[in-house]
Amino acid sequence: MARTRINNSELKIMFREREVLIAAGRLAKSLIKQKVYEKAQLLEIYRQIVQKPEDFYTDTTFCELASLVQKLQPPRDDAGGQNFGEFALRDKPLLFTVYGSEHIDESAIQQMETAMQLPISLAGALMPDAHHGYGLPIGGVLATEANTIIPYAVGVDIACRMCLSVFDLNGIYLDQRRNEFKKHLGDNTYFGMASTSKRPLEDALWEHPDWKATAYIRSLMPKAMAQIGTSGTGNHFVEWGIIEVLESDAADLGNLPAGQYIALLSHSGSRGFGATIANHYSKLAMQKTKLPKQAQHLAWLDMNAEEGMEYWISMNLAGEYASANHHQIHRKMAKALGRKPVVMIENHHNFAWKETLDDGTQVIVHRKGATPAQKGVLGIIPGSMATPGFVVRGKGLAAALNSASHGAGRMMSRNKAKQELTMSEVKKFLQDKGVSLIGGDLDEAPMAYKDIHTVMAAQQDLVEVIARFTPKIVRMAEAKDNQKGRED
Repeated sequence: MARTRINNSELKIMFREREVLIAAGRLAKSLIKQKVYEKAQLLEIYRQIVQKPEDFYTDTTFCELASLVQKLQPPRDDAGGQNFGEFALRDKPLLFTVYGSEHIDESAIQQMETAMQLPISLAGALMPDAHHGYGLPIGGVLATEANTIIPYAVGVDIACRMCLSVFDLNGIYLDQRRNEFKKHLGDNTYFGMASTSKRPLEDALWEHPDWKATAYIRSLMPKAMAQIGTSGTGNHFVEWGIIEVLESDAADLGNLPAGQYIALLSHSGSRGFGATIANHYSKLAMQKTKLPKQAQHLAWLDMNAEEGMEYWISMNLAGEYASANHHQIHRKMAKALGRKPVVMIENHHNFAWKETLDDGTQVIVHRKGATPAQKGVLGIIPGSMATPGFVVRGKGLAAALNSASHGAGRMMSRNKAKQELTMSEVKKFLQDKGVSLIGGDLDEAPMAYKDIHTVMAAQQDLVEVIARFTPKIVRMAEAKDNQKGRED
């Protein structure tokens, strides 16, 4: 039987603590090199060590690793998975801060209160663009105990992301050659639920070792390869616009002189790859962690158990994929323009991070439709297709869990917008704002969104604005492709 080395991704499934992972990797390399064990045999032993480390205390080969596992990783049940059973909610929710509460519907606040009743919740905050979602409201930020992760608190569109490229081209150039810029969008962007690139695109991401972490991840790779460089439906877009650079903030924006420049802004996530991961592990979480009906979509996974480890690896890979997806789009557009951007700014807003609270507590921070806003960190908060977006610098406010809004936030549901608005109204509104729209539907009309200026005013303590972006040419999915909108 051929002896092959154990991939680090295979070890990550079992060993989540760095010290344990390193020790297991070194031991595996030594034992396989000495031809003591085959790869499959050693992996099986490692699984047994994770499940019952005490059985290996007298084994001279594995006793040190077993002791380390016992010390740093909680024991697993005999099946190698979770055994949570049923959980009750706290009698009262923990206190949390709401920003711009007068702009947030009561159902979103109630959802956040339910999340703060979870026995694993430690802190939370609600952003001023918040509205009703599945489980955690969109605009909700939730810190849970270390090694607990809630798939629905990350969201269906894992790693939904903003990306902004700024070019050293005077903004006047965009108005002078508007048809040319519209053609760039038409030729180089693809939208729709089933949209795929014309041919699979080369990307360094395909060499990422975590594609080999599980058979499930490997099975999704063809879908990911087919959809990279595309944008999906709902509120996802690619748009040309004008960014205003102030002299005081030039250092963060490619050291451009003060003025107005052409910029490309995109909004999309991990496409079908991320959505499939989200649905798969959300179902597993609800099977493993039983909660009262009003909280069932807040079921969590234990990151020391196999399902939780797999989700964490999958989520982070979806994050890498979302970033690569944007970079593919921006590379194509930059090539069409014949210019390289002087600066690129980007951020996730549907993700979970390992972070530390001010009191030193290790937590998992879920930001579902919220922008990371640690002190000095740059991010992007868009408005709508006809209202400005903003490049912001985080202020690192602990009460907001170092977060800010991810946009203006919906004022009308998708159905209500389609029932109450007309396309003639939308076209008139866009014409008055000097915006050209390719595709789009009534549910994404500017009038369906909150006033971005009001939302920004409600979070002055969270971020400072360093640049303003004004959309000029917007591309979104066609109405016929929007049978299902994104939950973001």
